[in-house]
Order: sequence, then structure tokens, then C-alpha cells
Amino acid sequence: MEIEYPKVPSQETVDWEYAMRREMQEIVPNLFLGPYASANKNKLSHLESTGITDIICVRHAAEANFIKPNFPEKIRYLVLNVSDIYTENIIQYFAKVKAFIDDSFARNGKVLVHGNAGMSRSASLVIAYIMEKYGLCYRDAFMYVQQKRFCINPNEGFVQQLHEYEPMYRAKFCFEHSFTPLESGMLKRKFSEDEETSLGDNIVRLPT
Repeated sequence: MEIEYPKVPSQETVDWEYAMRREMQEIVPNLFLGPYASANKNKLSHLESTGITDIICVRHAAEANFIKPNFPEKIRYLVLNVSDIYTENIIQYFAKVKAFIDDSFARNGKVLVHGNAGMSRSASLVIAYIMEKYGLCYRDAFMYVQQKRFCINPNEGFVQQLHEYEPMYRAKFCFEHSFTPLESGMLKRKFSEDEETSLGDNIVRLPT
């Protein structure tokens, strides 16, 4: 039987207004993209009313003084130090981001991905997730995300890496689904263990 990617959720056309760039938008069910302004210290009530349980905070090391996890006692964070420059290797974070989002969804959570402006770094991570989750090329994933957050604008280096990522995730998908059930389970466990290990260094966990 042929294995297919999940169907891309349908979208309604959004009438974009300039002020919306300072807010977060839901790209697919339970996955939000926005700027740091949507997760700063005075936004806890809005985050809680929206149901956000997990946040991916994307920043450069020099931004750490003003872009930070503000609610570690209430929300689980994945903090990534990424520069918004052409030469930054953002592709190295795609698998870690997907594992974090999928783990949140498995717990019926909701995820916000934000950088500073929510236009380049965080947008690239969400586009990569949409590509791999639904089997899309970069252009289709970009247009899909842009329908909800019109202001996205990945830098040229990120765009090149997103183009390069398509054959990589497709090869991984085929590899994972080309084994017998027993072998496939062993492989999936290996990927899961590797991703869990890589996540551990960056996650801010809730106290127990």
C-alpha cells in the first residue's frame, strides 16, 4: 500500500492588516507563528486563553537580554540561538523543531514559534515543519504560511536551505517507510531517541 503524507488543512483567506504583524497567527491547527511581542511579559493571559502550552523562542545570543523565556514555570520552552544572516546554518534545527512540535501535539498541546519580528528565522522553521509534515515543496509551504502571516520574509540563505531540505526530508520519509514493520519500528525508535537527546539541551522544562 502506498504511504501518503497527511492532507494539508484547508485555509480561509485572511484580510491582512499592518498591525497584525505584532500578533501571532495560527498557521495550522495548534501551531502559531508570531513576533516576540506576542510572548512578552504582559501577554501571559492571552497565551493562556489561546491554550499555548509550548513556545519555541528563536534569538541570537546578543538578543538574549530582551528576547527570553518569560513564563518557564507555566510554559515549556525550546530556546534556539539563531542569527538572521545569510550564512547561518538554520537547517540543523529543523529536525529538533519538528520533534518538539510533534511531542507537544501528542500531548494535545499548542505551540507558538517566535523570533523577534516573526518574519525570517521563526518563519523558516515553521515553513520547514509544514514542508516535512505535509510533503510540500518550499514554494507551496511558503505560500501556505504566508496566507496566514503575510509579512513573512526568510532571508536568502534560509530560502536556499529550505529548497535543499525538500530532497532530504523526502529521502528520510522513504527510508523510514521502506522496512518491514519490525525494522521500521526499530528505526523510528532510533530517530526518536536521537531527537529526544538533541532536544534535552535546549528545553526549559516545567517544575515537577
